[in-house]
Amino acid sequence: MKLALTTKMTPASASAAAEAARCLAGGGLVAFPTETVYGLGADATNAQAVARLYEAKGRPSFNPLIAHVVDLAAAKAVAQFDVRSLRLAEAFWPGPLTLVLPKASGCAVSDLATAGLDTIAVRIPAHPAARDILRAFGKPVVAPSANISGHVSPTTAAHVLADLDGRIDLIVDGGPVSVGVESTIVGCFEKPMLLRPGGIPRADIENVIGERLAQLPEVETDDALPLAPGMLASHYAPRTPVRLNAEGVEAGEVLLAFGPRATGDLKASVMNLSQQGDLVEAAANLFSYLRTLDSKGARGIAVMPIPDDGLGEAINDRLRRAAVPQS
Repeated sequence: MKLALTTKMTPASASAAAEAARCLAGGGLVAFPTETVYGLGADATNAQAVARLYEAKGRPSFNPLIAHVVDLAAAKAVAQFDVRSLRLAEAFWPGPLTLVLPKASGCAVSDLATAGLDTIAVRIPAHPAARDILRAFGKPVVAPSANISGHVSPTTAAHVLADLDGRIDLIVDGGPVSVGVESTIVGCFEKPMLLRPGGIPRADIENVIGERLAQLPEVETDDALPLAPGMLASHYAPRTPVRLNAEGVEAGEVLLAFGPRATGDLKASVMNLSQQGDLVEAAANLFSYLRTLDSKGARGIAVMPIPDDGLGEAINDRLRRAAVPQS
């Protein structure tokens, strides 16, 4: 397997979707926007292409990938749905919800992409560029975040280029994403389970299915086998150490702030996720601001407390994983 020597960037368009489909069909790697973050796409049915994706990201091969499909019929070709999972699909697709379901008989997605599990993670993205690419390609596309594994997820094409230039073949530039945190992942087991908080709040999902989501215990080490993407203990991490629930800024730190009370006369570099305390705005800004603060050469990134309700659950999940010391 060879990594690309150069990476092409092209604006999202019908011709870009066709070019991306050709690249995927040839076993290439294509980064493209979804409504959550930029994904790094490979043909989900081509084990060699999936292996190349793992290599480009430096991603542990036991970490399963999400299969992105264009519509519910395509999802049913790879996964088995029941009444509850169909209800969720009809309520939230296209959109930032991933369902972990039993594999369908004859599922064409490679075992490497599902990490050898008998379940598959699947979703229908809402971003028009992603949908155009999936429609042009005609097969499932695995698309983890388009960054070096464990690093801060990309919300612009420039973020992708900074991490993966020379490692992938093509970047389709659709501008900044709208949601800014990855999809919510729900395991559709005997008891529905929240595997990863994300772009759809827990309460919205519970309202649709009429029952509470069980909570999976935290994965405590990166040696544990995750059931879904984004569950490793250390993930979404900048290179600069992160200190959570900071009530002040220590010498040499920069500040990731939230809300109107934040910044006063601080001498530190400050980025405020939302001056108005809006969690939707904060989620959209999270990864971009972490990347910017990570580039300051500071001793640490102090992060103000963020409410844990609504999208705050997903934001705090990402921040907790970002704060785990790097091995």
